[in-house]
Amino acid sequence: MSSTVGQVIKCKAAVAWEAGKPLVIEEVEVAPPQANEVRVKILFTSLCHTDVYFWEAKGQTPLFPRIFGHEAGGIVESVGEGVTDLKPGDHVLPIFTGECKECRHCKSEESNMCDLLRINTDRGVMLSDGKTRFSKNGQPIYHFVGTSTFSEYTVIHVGCLAKINPAAPLDKVCVLSCGISTGLGATLNVAKPKKGQSVAVFGLGAVGLAAAEGARIAGASRVIGIDLNSSRFEEAKKFGVTEFVNPKDHDKPVQEVIAEMTDGGVDRAVECTGSIQAMISAFECVHDGWGVAVLVGVPNKDDSFKTHPMNLLNERTLKGTFFGNYKPRTDIPGVVEKYMNKELEVEKFITHSVTFSEINKAFDYMLHGKSIRCIISMDA
Repeated sequence: MSSTVGQVIKCKAAVAWEAGKPLVIEEVEVAPPQANEVRVKILFTSLCHTDVYFWEAKGQTPLFPRIFGHEAGGIVESVGEGVTDLKPGDHVLPIFTGECKECRHCKSEESNMCDLLRINTDRGVMLSDGKTRFSKNGQPIYHFVGTSTFSEYTVIHVGCLAKINPAAPLDKVCVLSCGISTGLGATLNVAKPKKGQSVAVFGLGAVGLAAAEGARIAGASRVIGIDLNSSRFEEAKKFGVTEFVNPKDHDKPVQEVIAEMTDGGVDRAVECTGSIQAMISAFECVHDGWGVAVLVGVPNKDDSFKTHPMNLLNERTLKGTFFGNYKPRTDIPGVVEKYMNKELEVEKFITHSVTFSEINKAFDYMLHGKSIRCIISMDA
């Protein structure tokens, strides 16, 4: 039994005191887990665009001070009352969305959108009592999407933790907590290309590259990458992208360009930008009769999707997905096994690494478009 069980732990955390300002490494207090909660020692974490977006507080109600972070790998330190499927020493990946295993969504084979633990970016407290588990000198510090992995220790609802193979290297598989699994699952679980089919991927950031990796794993014969930044094209070849289109290089809609390239359209398209025009183009570039388009990117709240109804009547299919349709506790351990079995190549997503004290460098890399994923080592 750990000597810290049931005790407040003092540890280092990267605290965002104000929107858009550099994080500050502080000594904070982390309370013990309550019912259905787990306290986790974070060993490695990574920076995602979602962290940056809410750190900048773009279009959001600011909630500060706050501890961000949601892509990570760690070890269970202690568990609260009612936790039976995790124990101290287990290796886990925190997930920004959860799986209670009791609601209609969790019991459905078709959905991963848990009623209880679905992502909530506005809630900065724990579900059980509406309080935070972080504080400094008595001042509460808010949580972020229920994970807050930019801290040496954090408290997370048991439904938002995936127990994984202890042999899996946490400094690699920690990136599977969010964007990589989202893009991978969008292709493998939702678009479901057959071997030899063609796939178009709109947006070649981390999620789009993961979607391309999914197409590679599925055996796609052509993977067409579409992006407004041509400098991304060379890197994308590592992820199975075979051809590239920059819409700015053409004087016609990109869906028409792709239709001409593919004799009527691609078999599958995955949109990973959040641009409403890219969403429309992704749908309209798939072949009639059997084409499937999957929307992954999150649009602006006032956007509306417009296309002619004949595009649907001609048997094109439009789908959306959340977290690649993976159930966090049930399915993410299997994604880790894909890496362990050398089906999924994770290392090529990791372009940088920094120590915890250098965490603001990770933000700089992402803000300047230099990194896909930057690993932050908590012990270094």
